[in-house]
Amino acid sequence: MWRKVLLILVLVVGFQWLIISCSGEEKTGPEEVRWDRVSCDLCRMAVSDHFYSTQIRGGPEGRRTKVYYFDDLGCAALWLVKQDWKNDPRTEIWVNHYQTGEWLNAKQAVYVGGNITPMDFGLGATMESSDNALSYKQAIKYIYQDEERKQQKRTRDYNKPLRENKDN
Repeated sequence: MWRKVLLILVLVVGFQWLIISCSGEEKTGPEEVRWDRVSCDLCRMAVSDHFYSTQIRGGPEGRRTKVYYFDDLGCAALWLVKQDWKNDPRTEIWVNHYQTGEWLNAKQAVYVGGNITPMDFGLGATMESSDNALSYKQAIKYIYQDEERKQQKRTRDYNKPLRENKDN
């Protein structure tokens, strides 16, 4: 008798837990980062810089969103462009303020160059606009162009004889 009651109780509690977990609201915003313990989803380098890292919250339609971590806005942009869900309205992009480390909405932030960033894209996010600041769209375009230049240089260097590369 007690076994039946216990079994029914376990089934009821399990069913309630399943309903609660499935009907919960979708999470939004950046998550706490386990610095030096989580890897960049593009380059696999440890995410350790509190001033240039990026998070993307998103995922395929019909699934719960997930947070992806990046050590630099450049890695995030190059990774996101390959995702089928990149334009899904649920997709959020968060960047660290390059001076305070505070999380900013990447699409509302502006970007200033000349910074030393983990993957050498050089862009720092801020909310303070200036004459040389880039919008989010301009920053992404800059990242694509910069990556193309880097790839062309790697190809040229790869095709040079070893003795010519020795001095570079």
